[in-house]
Amino acid sequence: MKQYYFVRILLLGLFFGMPPLQAQTIPAYLDTTLSIDVRVNDLVSRMTLEEKVSQMTHTSKGIRRLGIPDYNWWNECLHGVARSTEKVTVFPQPIGLAATFNPEELFKSAEMISDEGRAVYNASVKKANTLQRYTGLTFWTPNVNIFRDPRWGRGQETYGEDPYLTAKMGSAIVHGLEGNNPEYLKSVACAKHYAVHSGPEHNRHSYDARVSMYDLWDTYLPAFRELVTKAKVHGVMCAYNRFEGTPCCGHNELLQDILRNLWKFDGYVTSDCWAVSDFAKYHKTHSNDTEAVADAVLNGTDLECGNLYQKLQQGVEKGLISEKDINVSLARLFEIQFKLGMYDPADRVPYASIGREVIECDAHKKHAYEMAQKSMVLLKNNKNILPLNASKIKRIALIGPNMDNGSTLLANYFGTPSEIITPYKSLQKRFGNSIQIDTLTGVGIVQKLEGAPSFAQVAAQAKKADIIIFVGGISADYEGEAGDAGAAGYGGFASGDRTTMKLPPVQTELMKELKKTGRPLILVNMSGSVMSFDWESRNADAILQAWYGGQAAGDAITDVLFGDYNPAGRMPLTTYMNDEDLPDFEDYSMANRTYRYFKGDVRYPFGYGLSYTTFAYQPLSNASIVKTGESIQVTTTVTNTGKRDGDEVVQLYVSHPQNGNTRVPLRALKGFKRIHLNKGESRTVTFTLSPEELALVDDKGNLVQKEGPVELYIGGGQPYKSEGSFGELKIEGEPYVVY
Repeated sequence: MKQYYFVRILLLGLFFGMPPLQAQTIPAYLDTTLSIDVRVNDLVSRMTLEEKVSQMTHTSKGIRRLGIPDYNWWNECLHGVARSTEKVTVFPQPIGLAATFNPEELFKSAEMISDEGRAVYNASVKKANTLQRYTGLTFWTPNVNIFRDPRWGRGQETYGEDPYLTAKMGSAIVHGLEGNNPEYLKSVACAKHYAVHSGPEHNRHSYDARVSMYDLWDTYLPAFRELVTKAKVHGVMCAYNRFEGTPCCGHNELLQDILRNLWKFDGYVTSDCWAVSDFAKYHKTHSNDTEAVADAVLNGTDLECGNLYQKLQQGVEKGLISEKDINVSLARLFEIQFKLGMYDPADRVPYASIGREVIECDAHKKHAYEMAQKSMVLLKNNKNILPLNASKIKRIALIGPNMDNGSTLLANYFGTPSEIITPYKSLQKRFGNSIQIDTLTGVGIVQKLEGAPSFAQVAAQAKKADIIIFVGGISADYEGEAGDAGAAGYGGFASGDRTTMKLPPVQTELMKELKKTGRPLILVNMSGSVMSFDWESRNADAILQAWYGGQAAGDAITDVLFGDYNPAGRMPLTTYMNDEDLPDFEDYSMANRTYRYFKGDVRYPFGYGLSYTTFAYQPLSNASIVKTGESIQVTTTVTNTGKRDGDEVVQLYVSHPQNGNTRVPLRALKGFKRIHLNKGESRTVTFTLSPEELALVDDKGNLVQKEGPVELYIGGGQPYKSEGSFGELKIEGEPYVVY
């Protein structure tokens, strides 16, 4: 075996132009019989300070004399391998994936994404172009920030407003991306943006997020905690903003006290891109970049996405940081590379043989289609106008800016598939020979089209049809990351964020004309967040929230509209009645935000979604008393009482007495299962509530289970807003500290 490694290092030496090594001096870092710690320490010990520093930015050029390969740490796979030159499978945007309420299927999506990512990487190794961005195996996914405000443009990248849902969906992504091999990682996930980072975009490089200990531990940290302590994610990205006056990428409490010491995180931390340059430039917390980079490393940011860490050598010379400190971060980075198998023979690494045949394979395309189906949320269905009966329709007026806009379906941080199925392409493919489909764009996303027919003329044409399908909404050109979404100057948008929850007025104006025709009006909305839908909720006959549904969204939409798929997606966000319901965007307090704390009326609640069938819930079965520190099971039986087969998202909510304490959620999701029931079929569903699910965060940030009554609810949505059953539980015993 050792002879094999000698041959390998000899070949590496010849390839890189390094002198041959003596047979008896096989480097320990290439000996797979040794532990990773030993191998990593051996490799680090052979490096000069200059070489060490060169490996601590996202573009890490190889070191020939040691056989260290070129590597670019920067890669993305938000909903498929992103920004690759390869044609890849593109799944729905994460907010749409969250709407599936199905972590098991999301796990499968992540497995497929990591397979395609491995294939791209393996191909890049053969081409010796691993220094190129978007070829590596360190994916900066998932985004588990809380979508606390629907105006945030990047909220589409998250799993919604609820910490519990976010934690479960984020964990599914981590497990799927990283694989289950005990020795090697298939790829590396990265929980971002740590921490307290949820917009606005325009001042993210200088913003100072200040929150109470309660909100920090009740809302902003739980998903990160779960991904680190339970999912065992190997990467964390620190955020651009400051937290309580200190840049997150130089924050000792966040990165050392909590992440490393309390949660025992042993992976690597990367900065967001050029975040360290913000220390001196925008945050004004450091006098120069040399001080900034030294502070970032000392506080736990191992890798910089950027180009300032080259100043670390100067920092050592000035006594701001020691080479020993640098070794700590460097060892973490090499440990990741070793776990990816980058220094081992290919035949030892189970993922090294994954080839191009997995990219856009039939199974992956099929699953992208199924996830798009599962993500669809039916918000309104007046007089059961849906599903449509194709045999009774002779003509459809298909109108709106997103009816044939493939780029909208891809959202942001996207890859490029070989085929994008828009609603128009889907309808034409399925019904083009039997139904006349009149395509009338009618309007752009935010403005009238130059030289286009008037709204009255569009409506006159639409009146000739049996039904009007308006495919509207917005796109990632208007909501997204600052610098990517170029909608500044248009009403309703600013620096990637939205300034209103309303649908762009020009679209509502056109729909008002269409309503005058007397023809049924169906709105299919594409967006990464919610719309307030004031006029639309009162006047459209049906509303389907389609998110940014990925490459197969058009077929999924057609399936729902015509009844080939029974929708069961649920809202991962609260749809507020109007803009005035929202607190100031820059206020990070959770008071009167999200379903957990908002006390006003809402249009469509978190967890809401309609079906073409109905479900009934039997009374809950559970013990009446549980001791602190113990778990309890809660059971119900769900029956499909309608005339169609379909999925039901069974949701468990826990409510503690308020007693005038505003720092107690009104209710909180603590369990969910998506199940399929044929018409007339019943199924028993059981949830286990652990002390963690039954505890509350105190003012100091501790999660504590205390005695007292608890209201339980299991249903197809929130209490009083869905079919379901209530139950009671009494907690007894001394306070139990979960963490």
